[in-house]
This record gives sequence, C-alpha cells and structure tokens, in this order.
Amino acid sequence: MNSTAPSPDAPSARFAAIITAAGRGTRAGGGMPKQWRALSGQSVLARSIAAFRGCERVIVTLHPDDMARGAAEIAGPVTLVAGGQTRSESVRAALEVLEGSGITHVLIHDGARPLVPTEVIGGVMAALEAGAPAAAPALAVTDTLWQGEDGRVTGSTPREGLYRAQTPQGFRLAEILAAHRTHPDGASDDVGLAIAAGIPVTITPGDEDNLKLTWAADFPRAQRILQGNDMDIRLGNGFDVHAFCEGDHLWLCGVRIAHDKGLLGHSDADVGMHALTDAIYGALAQGDIGRHFPPSDPQWKGAASHIFLAHAAELARKMGYRFGNADVTLICERPKIGPHAQAMQARLAQIMDVDADRISVKATTSERLGFTGREEGIASIATVTLIKDQAA
Repeated sequence: MNSTAPSPDAPSARFAAIITAAGRGTRAGGGMPKQWRALSGQSVLARSIAAFRGCERVIVTLHPDDMARGAAEIAGPVTLVAGGQTRSESVRAALEVLEGSGITHVLIHDGARPLVPTEVIGGVMAALEAGAPAAAPALAVTDTLWQGEDGRVTGSTPREGLYRAQTPQGFRLAEILAAHRTHPDGASDDVGLAIAAGIPVTITPGDEDNLKLTWAADFPRAQRILQGNDMDIRLGNGFDVHAFCEGDHLWLCGVRIAHDKGLLGHSDADVGMHALTDAIYGALAQGDIGRHFPPSDPQWKGAASHIFLAHAAELARKMGYRFGNADVTLICERPKIGPHAQAMQARLAQIMDVDADRISVKATTSERLGFTGREEGIASIATVTLIKDQAA
C-alpha cells in the first residue's frame, strides 16, 4: 500500500471535480429531474458546479438526453460527459477523460448536493494534499437506529462507529480509476469501491447543510438553508432635532398637525421622517440626507420630506434590500402623538412602499427635562432593518 506521507519533492496536487448528474431524480417531484429544478434563481446543478470553481477542471456527467440542455445552460469552462446506465459507469466515463491530463486528484460530488460548504470541500482537499490516498466527509450517527418490519420496531442497531456519508469524495486519480476498471460493477458510492480495492479512506468533517436533495420536502429545507446562509441583514439608526418657531402647524412623519408653533428647518422640518431617512442611509452605508440633498442647494429649501424618504427607500431596493421593519420614536411634550400615530404609520408605509405592519411610530416625553422638556423643540430617533437574500 502506498504511504500516506507525501515526498518532500512531490509535485503540487492538481484537482479536478466530477459532478454526477446523469440520473433522472424524479422522486423529488417538480416534473423534471431534480438537478434541473430551480433553487433560488439557479438550477440545483448550477449551484453544485459553482461550489467547485476553484478546481482546475470540472467534469459534469449528464444523461445522454440532457447533453444538449447542458451545452445550452451550463456556463463556464466545464466538460460535459454522457453518463452510463449506473452511477459507477458515469463516474468511470468522467475519470477516463482525465487520464493523462496532468490531474493528480479528483473530487467526486453528487450534483444533487448544491449546498456543500467550502469548508467541507477544503477538508477533503487538505487530507489528500497531506498524503491520504482517499478522503470523504461524513457525520457521526447520533440517532438511535431501529430495525423494523410491517411498521413495527423489531430491534435496534448500535450506532457507535457509524457515519452518514457525504460528498465530495476525494481520491488520487490513478488509484480510483484503477479501482473502477477492476470493479466494473461498482458499489453504492466511490468510497465503497475504494474500500473494495484496498484503498484506505480518511474521514473528514461533513456538514448538516450538505444535504442531498432526494424528496420533494428537501427543496423547502434547502431554501431555508440558503436564506439563512446568504442573508445580509443591515441595521441603521437615525437621530434628528428641530427647534420650534412661529407657526400654526407642523409636519411629523408625513402628517400635518395643527399646533401653536411650527418647526424650524431648511426643508419642512419633519423631524420624524428625517430620522427615519437617515436610518435607511446609515444601514446602506450611504451617508445622510445632507449628502444626497445638500442644504446649500436652494432647490431643497422648504422641500417636502417625503422626497428624501422615498429616495432612501428606493435606493435600498436598488441595492437589493427589502425592509424588515422601521421604528420611529418622537420625543416631545407637545403635540400629543397618540391620536396621530396610526395616520403616521400609514403615511410612512405609503411613502416607503411597504406594509404598514412593518412600521412603528410612537412617542415619549423627556419628563420636562432638557430642551424637549422645556418645549423648545422636538427630537426623533429611528431604527430600520434591511434584509438582502443573497441567493435571490
């Protein structure tokens, strides 16, 4: 048996990936083979291929009937190989393509595992680069294993030393190709064939997210994993203050309120909307209102603040974000905000083009302390949550 310790002058490992996708996969439903079904805007197969973009070569095995589709839909430097009647035949056909190419190691991966983490792939490659002739990821079995018949438990099996196999399964190219040639009937997977050929296989860490899509229920689970892994969540806060001035009304969160004073400002001085607008810009790392609507520009003097808020909300959408929620607090002794809070909530939702139940408007006093307590002005703080589903 070959030693697992690499020679000091051994050449660097050169990796290729084989993505197996020649099956029909109809148990997952959807009216088509599972590898072609969409998962957050990309096919399952496209996601599986993308995970191995760091390999020198990528070989994809397809059902003969899918070769034209593969040529049309699979982008990038990928070699397509027509698969055989069995998985083993398909893998061997791909291995034969690599012989003599200079590739030293191969990673064999199920095309129906589109969520394989980079760390799982890296663990297999690291074991091979360290000298292991074969390596594969797995998870230790933690559930009790039963034996059953006719819907009843008939016994149990000890779980000690049992693992749930995953892919990619990695090998020295020459040795796994020889194993396939020696055992043409194959095995349940390439690790089984390697063991039959006497090749020791190192176990590397697997990952619960590296699920194999088999049943219809697996697709919603994969979608949830994608959303959890690829979600970009931003938080922003804003703060604004405006002093009272002579007047008979003021604007707060887009609602005109009769009052014995107005608010002093370059625009309409809507302190609540200004705080909320700055919170959005802050979450986007796009500065504040002054950056987008400079007070030195006379066209914005007396401008309605809904212009600023609508711009910030649209900028968030253009950058790929949706609103989780927005929370605005107005700090003042008077006017009383409670009678107007619902109207403010509806107006802000309309300007931002979001559901009203994602907007909160509330008020508090400063217990007669400070400038707000002395009724010299109004302050507002606002917080927003922005969410981007990266895989969308």
